[in-house]
Amino acid sequence: MSNETIRVEELYKSFGDNHVLKGVDLAFPKGTTTVILGGSGSGKSVLMKHLIGLLQPDQGRVLVDGDDIAQLDGIELTSLRAKFGMVFQWAALFDSMNVLENVAFPLREHRKDLSEDEIRSRVADKLALFDLRGVEQKYPADLSGGMRKRVGLARAIIMDPTIVLYDEPTTGLDPITTDYVDEMIKQAKSSLGVTSVVISHDIASAFNVADYIAFLYGGHIVAYGSPSAVKESSHPFVHQFLSTWFRKN
Repeated sequence: MSNETIRVEELYKSFGDNHVLKGVDLAFPKGTTTVILGGSGSGKSVLMKHLIGLLQPDQGRVLVDGDDIAQLDGIELTSLRAKFGMVFQWAALFDSMNVLENVAFPLREHRKDLSEDEIRSRVADKLALFDLRGVEQKYPADLSGGMRKRVGLARAIIMDPTIVLYDEPTTGLDPITTDYVDEMIKQAKSSLGVTSVVISHDIASAFNVADYIAFLYGGHIVAYGSPSAVKESSHPFVHQFLSTWFRKN
């Protein structure tokens, strides 16, 4: 059995004359955290949308547990997406719902067989994983930034996915909250064994949470490996991108 949860092969994507991805090759080993680093407009979000089948490649393919997602019909794609949990950039909680209702939302949509008691029990279990006991009746406005992120992760894993995608999880956060989010990502991997994919331009966070870093530039993965290996990359833009941060820190 392959040790790769996701494999991207020769992926091309253009929007008119804008050639965003130009032959991306990348593998995501099971149970690891891969951070995709790159500057603004480098195509990180476009790549992530391909991983979950929100965009179709112009050329190439994305394999999830061996399945080419571009070849799946609607029912098969819906089933495959159940393997994914998504943590959005700003947590994307529903303001009009309390924490219980937010985290339970996927269960109510997709698990009609569960009783109300079972739903509440599952929500409580997931919240407890991230030290969020007793917050079920609070609303998003009552939560700190770090708590909102943790509630967002609890919702992302409520369906027991094997893959969790994080879209710029530390954007706009202060250093203390960023540390909380980094620990949350590491805890999800260690406690649940999920394969994590993090889209980011936050170098400090990337080097904190990643098992592997992939650097996207010019439509290609121009550096890939452990954080220490990527730090030693000789690619000019990677070197400039990283050295600017390391000089400041």
